[in-house]
Amino acid sequence: MAHKNLSIRILEHDSVEQLNAGERALVDISRSMTEKAYAPYSNFYVGAAVLLENGEIVTGSNQENGAYPSGLCAERVAVFAASARFPGVPMKMIAISAKSACLSIDGPVSPCGACRQVMLEYEVLQSDPIKLLLSKESGKILVIEKVQDLLPLAFTGKDLKRNDHH
Repeated sequence: MAHKNLSIRILEHDSVEQLNAGERALVDISRSMTEKAYAPYSNFYVGAAVLLENGEIVTGSNQENGAYPSGLCAERVAVFAASARFPGVPMKMIAISAKSACLSIDGPVSPCGACRQVMLEYEVLQSDPIKLLLSKESGKILVIEKVQDLLPLAFTGKDLKRNDHH
């Protein structure tokens, strides 16, 4: 038996002012996208902004539905829109922000498991890391250099090895 340790590196900034201009702009856009979220059931408003290698920024916000599983998180809305509008263009960075008038959000919001899996799919596809900027309305910003860090031991398409010996 062997013990193995997993670790990730997270940079924590006290405020958006500590980010470079491009990162700051992307966080500001993701924060503004919380205003466009449709979240009448959870009252948890999430915005996302994806910076593509070609300089385009594609945005998304969470979209809820009375049939709960039918909604979609801001991250997946933005990532799927980016892939649909600009197929094959690598994603460089994704900013994700959240706010709520009736829920206490103590720190920067982190993507759910489904969103992590979707973002990882594109990171693996493009063979280049996607930086994540996690925040709320104000305060600390977490910077994760690659999606893989949020989903260690992930299952990816590379795990689907074809067996041609049948």
